[in-house]
Amino acid sequence: MATIPIWPGSSSFFPGETPFGFYDNDTEFQSSADQVSTWCAQRLGYPIVDIELQPINFFTAFEEAVTTYAQYVYQYKIKENIGALEGATTGSDLNNQYVQPNMGNTVAIAQQYGTEAGSGGNVEYKTGSIQVTTGQQRYSLKELFTSESKAMQIQRIYHYAPPAIVRYFDPYAGTGTGIQSLMESFGFGNFSPGVNFMLMPMYFDVLKIQAIELNDQIRKSAYSFELINNDELRLFPIPRRNEKLFFDYIVEEDRNNPVRNTDAGLITDVSNVPYNNITYNTINAPSKQWIFRYTLALSKEMLANVRGKYSSVPIPGAEVTTNAEALRGEAATEKVLLIDELKLMLEESSRSKYLERQSNEAQNIQDTLSKVPYPIYIY
Repeated sequence: MATIPIWPGSSSFFPGETPFGFYDNDTEFQSSADQVSTWCAQRLGYPIVDIELQPINFFTAFEEAVTTYAQYVYQYKIKENIGALEGATTGSDLNNQYVQPNMGNTVAIAQQYGTEAGSGGNVEYKTGSIQVTTGQQRYSLKELFTSESKAMQIQRIYHYAPPAIVRYFDPYAGTGTGIQSLMESFGFGNFSPGVNFMLMPMYFDVLKIQAIELNDQIRKSAYSFELINNDELRLFPIPRRNEKLFFDYIVEEDRNNPVRNTDAGLITDVSNVPYNNITYNTINAPSKQWIFRYTLALSKEMLANVRGKYSSVPIPGAEVTTNAEALRGEAATEKVLLIDELKLMLEESSRSKYLERQSNEAQNIQDTLSKVPYPIYIY
């Protein structure tokens, strides 16, 4: 059996002795690498027993432990802030940066509802008109709009009416304080010499204008419609006179296409959020303790692999059984427990948990104060 190298008792780290070299130029990582190697070897039984690992094995485990810690921390930060980060530039390094929560994602969702309601949104509303003919109910949009090659979705059809603000202040249209708007709604004309101006608060004007516009939509014979196969418009009721109708529409591709900005250099998903390798010298002491313990678990795993190559080692007159399986089981258990511990800590430090604790604290304070008796005043 070949001689297996054992731990020499000390180490001297130099840059380039880890597989990836993520932290080799960090002076604090360099000094910690030797300290962690010695600590792990002693925890594994050195110098009482030989440890079949070399300094480079401990350095590898140490680098992996730091990387694993950063992986979970940054993945959690991405999950916590992805709504605020989407659409931001990828050019800035987010390491050690505070991500300010914002309403950008919520507003973007609200804009989709605004598009459907016709009150905002990020899809352009377009306006067109058609000349309807008495008795004709169906109209081909493709024939009417040869310039619009993409599928259209009509949102509203209406008669043209002068703006409410014009009718409100037009001395011949009746004012908001009279019944002229009601008369005009029933087709009695919109001319009246009866005009009176009163000093009213501003909100009265706004409310009256809104009432006029709502009256136009409800009382007037606004057409309803059916769109057949996105190219044929069917009007209800059947037109009884030749007139022009106006309608608002959107291009379906503009609404259904979720890609709003295809410029390179924007955060689009968790894969391109600009987190780089963690800076080791910025990690605090409690987090380093987690890294040291995870390094030990990885070292146990490597030592188990070395010792597991031979189930037993012959010695003069007998055989010695290795503890490879025991080490492998300990390493697996410790790794799972450490990962669960880190996940729990990250979840407990989340924004939602913080707000929950604040709410509970406020409720407890209120409950305590409610039990304090009121002072008795003696006059």
